Amino acid sequence: MIKKIVLKWHFILVLLAFASCSKNQGGITNINIGTHSNNELKIQIDVTTKDNAQVFAEYWSDKKGIKNKITSPISKIGLKHSLVLCNITPETNYSYQLITVQDGEKIPSKIYTFKSRKLPEWLQKQFKANCPKPELLPQNFKRGFMLLAKRETPGTAYIVDYQGNLRWYHTLEGTGFKVTHFTKEQTILSILGTNDEPTSYGSEILEINLQGDTLTHIKKGQADLKQAIHHEIIKKSANEIVTITVDQKIMDLTSIGGKKQDTINGDGILILDKKGKQLWKWSVFDDLDPLKDKNILKTKKDWTHANSLNYDTDGNFLISFYNNGQIWKVNSKTGKVIWKLGKGGTMKMAPDTNFSQAHAAHIDQEGSLLFFDNGVEKKQSSVFALKIDEKGNSVKLDFQIKLPKDIYNDRMGSAYMIDKDAFLVCCSKRHITVLTNKKGVLLWALESEIPPYRTIFIPEEKLKPFLQN
Repeated sequence: MIKKIVLKWHFILVLLAFASCSKNQGGITNINIGTHSNNELKIQIDVTTKDNAQVFAEYWSDKKGIKNKITSPISKIGLKHSLVLCNITPETNYSYQLITVQDGEKIPSKIYTFKSRKLPEWLQKQFKANCPKPELLPQNFKRGFMLLAKRETPGTAYIVDYQGNLRWYHTLEGTGFKVTHFTKEQTILSILGTNDEPTSYGSEILEINLQGDTLTHIKKGQADLKQAIHHEIIKKSANEIVTITVDQKIMDLTSIGGKKQDTINGDGILILDKKGKQLWKWSVFDDLDPLKDKNILKTKKDWTHANSLNYDTDGNFLISFYNNGQIWKVNSKTGKVIWKLGKGGTMKMAPDTNFSQAHAAHIDQEGSLLFFDNGVEKKQSSVFALKIDEKGNSVKLDFQIKLPKDIYNDRMGSAYMIDKDAFLVCCSKRHITVLTNKKGVLLWALESEIPPYRTIFIPEEKLKPFLQN
């Protein structure tokens, strides 16, 4: 409570420090400006108009000039308007102009100024980029951004540029960002959990926009969200949230030396609407019989350990499992398993396609199944791209990128294509994200104070107008 009061008064003080009043330009009667939710990279402008109107802001850093101005989203019609400006650089002088819209007429205010403040100490030096030859980096990578998150409390989601500059952040009290996903709607969809919950497991779903507004918040126990969720959160559509659940089954394991009512923790897929209503579900128990697993008494607490979920190009699911070293394709309507790839799977695999444990399995821009391989068996992590021939029930190697052994990463991780010869790879336990070419030559590296579960690349065009270079 004390902290909340301090933050509230801090915000009021900021408003007082920057408060301005216009001379009724466009019907504006009052302007207050300060930080939004005490976030130094978001500026909030509260505007009061004499008559019902819409308002938006145009703003630019004095260093870049008015030719590089950014336009905020427009407010709803009314007398009171709150605008949030993103893409703010710390300790920088800015100019801004308010545009009032009434009956289709745009009326500009005079130009005002403000100076952004220094980042708080706890956010400084979180990231360090190393790039000996920037000219070798793809232009889309240099203009794009990366999404990472801190899983421990207080949870923080970060968006960083290739130079290691923090460009956006959002902080939570009491929970960590266990998993984050950037959506087509320019929102960040996340699994939240406390420090008491396992690393990538949580009990809340949160969706926020880039201005920091909460769009969806569902807690375990509300509506149809009854199970713990983990490792993945994506969207099927704007109103359909897809996640992996801990699916428990009570079984009689006395025939193999267990209890009469033994609990086995498996995995499921759950689709909810934004209110938490269940739209579809699937369970690994629909396909596998635990009694046929000779090691079930040892693995029952975390039997299959699903760690990523995505959609194939035909709309069916791709789900990877750490403990059995497989990737499955599951029919997203019937729940029937179409194929299993990996140890003991149903697909014919050439020797050069063998992998240990897959993470972040998805279809890349070239149509290959791309994933990060922890490489536990050989103590060397890799990026794999496989060509799937469903008619021939076989798999061929597109390419494999063997990473340097000194960044071997036995748990977690991700890999995403930037272009045909550049891949963004997260080695979570090493606190490092690298850009590598197909030969395994590291072109760039980002060291982070946090061990990110994944590092997701976001092209600049997908973040405009909220973030841009």
